[in-house]
Amino acid sequence: MSQDTKMSREEALALLREHVKSLAMLKHCLASDVVMRAAAKRLGQDEDSWGLAGLLHDLDVELTGGDMKTHGLKAAEMLAARGVAPDIVEAIRMHNETAAGAKRSAIFHKALAACETITGLVTATTLVYPDKKLSSVKPSSVVKRMKDKAFAASVDRDVIRECEAIGISLPEFAQLAVSAMLAIAGDLGL
Repeated sequence: MSQDTKMSREEALALLREHVKSLAMLKHCLASDVVMRAAAKRLGQDEDSWGLAGLLHDLDVELTGGDMKTHGLKAAEMLAARGVAPDIVEAIRMHNETAAGAKRSAIFHKALAACETITGLVTATTLVYPDKKLSSVKPSSVVKRMKDKAFAASVDRDVIRECEAIGISLPEFAQLAVSAMLAIAGDLGL
């Protein structure tokens, strides 16, 4: 357990499974965890803190019914009450600017938003391949899908592009995300 997080990954997984029943959402959170850890490593940040933020960012999605006016706020409240480090709580609150009522400015906030969003594009890209295997996906295919706004239309390309604001080019970010997710492809069912 990281001294700063006050919550182990095992505790975080148990909390996530208590509040999130959707298998697809659980897989998204697992993917967000590994992509955040990879981004933290690339940027010289705390991998445990960033991974925890990725894992728990959608903790309240079912409690809030996905309401973008409240999603993220309830999770932040729940985690603060459990003593989770304020920087993690704030990153989770800020991953949804609508509820937060403010624009992301910190690297941690931008990273969480970009990392959790690219997981959706990587997953959607994987699912259009004949074998539906992440191992078949080239990062360049993910970048190419960024340009097709009709593909995975709910994935906000502007949020993914926040990777550039934290110092990672889009092609490198796609490589980082695909590689990180590939390490847990079995858990993701991809």
